[in-house]
Amino acid sequence: MQVTTKAIVLISLKYGDTSLIVKAFTASDGLKSYLLKGVLTSKRGKLKSAYFQPLSQLELVANHKNKGTLESIREVKVNYHYQTLHTDISKNAMALFLAEVLGNSVREEERNEPLFEFLEASLQWFDTHDAISNFHLYFLIRLTKYFGFYPDTNDMGTVCFDLQEGEFTNTPSLNPILTGENLSFFKRFLGINFDEVQRIKMNKTNRQELLKSLVLYYELHLQGFRKPKSLAVLNEVFS
Repeated sequence: MQVTTKAIVLISLKYGDTSLIVKAFTASDGLKSYLLKGVLTSKRGKLKSAYFQPLSQLELVANHKNKGTLESIREVKVNYHYQTLHTDISKNAMALFLAEVLGNSVREEERNEPLFEFLEASLQWFDTHDAISNFHLYFLIRLTKYFGFYPDTNDMGTVCFDLQEGEFTNTPSLNPILTGENLSFFKRFLGINFDEVQRIKMNKTNRQELLKSLVLYYELHLQGFRKPKSLAVLNEVFS
């Protein structure tokens, strides 16, 4: 079946010497994997490897057989032209980290319009704003809404947050928990919007500690989620 759909690139993997396998989240059918034969050596083809950088927002004309096999792309064009995301060193490091998180966590092979719209809008916000050092923290917390483990915000006046149970509590168990400064910053990210994110003043240690806790939160709630390899690079860039 031929479809025309918006898509966000999550992962591009070299396949052989000449081809790419691209994993993308599409507006029409959720997660799809495409085989782009010869795209790395083709000089005249319509498909260029430069289109398929992590988090690129594209419009595809694709053949979807929907049989769990690799699909094919007939035509591609850029749907949103990033101004800074791939050229600013800090943003690029963060983009690679977020693409790896999404590649690890987005598994829906069916249409999910709210999730697609969230990704599309938040990445465009990220591209057009300069103060972004807290962006990834807020993004990761908001993303949990679409995966079904957004923190239960009842009892936010308590002394800790249980990462395993996803709730605030005064009676810590043996589960990993957030307390102290880490907890205080975590609470401040709940219930705000992107424009308020940079009002939360954090130093690099605070930021790294909360990010470490959020990655653990994902590991506890998403089966098969792996700690992103790009985490070390991100911490290096923002130190």
